[in-house]
Amino acid sequence: MTVALVRRTSSRLAEGLLTHLERQPVDIDLARRQWESYVDALRGVGWQVREVPELDSCADSVFIEDTVVMFRDVAVITRPGNDARKPEVEAVEPVVASFGCRLERIVAPGTLDGGDVLKVNDTIYVGLGGRTNQEGIKQLESILEPMGATVVVVPVTKVLHLKSAVTALPDGTIIGWDPAVDDSTVFPKYLSMPEESGAHVVIIDNGRLLMAADAPKSAELLESLGYETIQVDVSEYIKLEGCVTCLSVRMRAF
Repeated sequence: MTVALVRRTSSRLAEGLLTHLERQPVDIDLARRQWESYVDALRGVGWQVREVPELDSCADSVFIEDTVVMFRDVAVITRPGNDARKPEVEAVEPVVASFGCRLERIVAPGTLDGGDVLKVNDTIYVGLGGRTNQEGIKQLESILEPMGATVVVVPVTKVLHLKSAVTALPDGTIIGWDPAVDDSTVFPKYLSMPEESGAHVVIIDNGRLLMAADAPKSAELLESLGYETIQVDVSEYIKLEGCVTCLSVRMRAF
């Protein structure tokens, strides 16, 4: 069973932090409908959805992926790199604890955003250069490496998070949008995607991928590789440097 942790959209979403994009108007009603469709898509593939309490005071709180990193039965509670986002982690901790996870925490002066962490089996790629600092990565290493994980540091200077540039396919291939990737040679197997959103996928299972609806060429490419794509419209969240991975935390059976 896979559980997806999600959090409803703040009424202040349009005030969300921006680092690399110019601010655009955000339609909050449309954003909320898109969130519902995203959640429905997860339920539609058989995932259990668990809502974390809404945090309307934090504009970016819908981007729940940044608050916790899951590895097997361990939940690493993060310490977001922007102070405005630090309150987002508090309500997440008791929810992951309720599943019997062992809790670990990133503490000051370390910072770590979950969007900077890409897991491929026991290899953990971590983006350095934006919201995540070297001390945060050092602490993550100390938690995960005794469990058999290998942490690989990846430079991130062109986008907000590592997973704004790259994600992974079920076979371990890293897919990326070249203008957002600092150094693709870090990855043993890399596939360039024709659209920015095409580099962002959530693995449903070995044959299915969840992705944004605004990357038709990328969907066609992935389907030619034998994958079924489930496409959802997340246009309002893309305006705020979000993508399909940001809107949930995936807790797979352990």
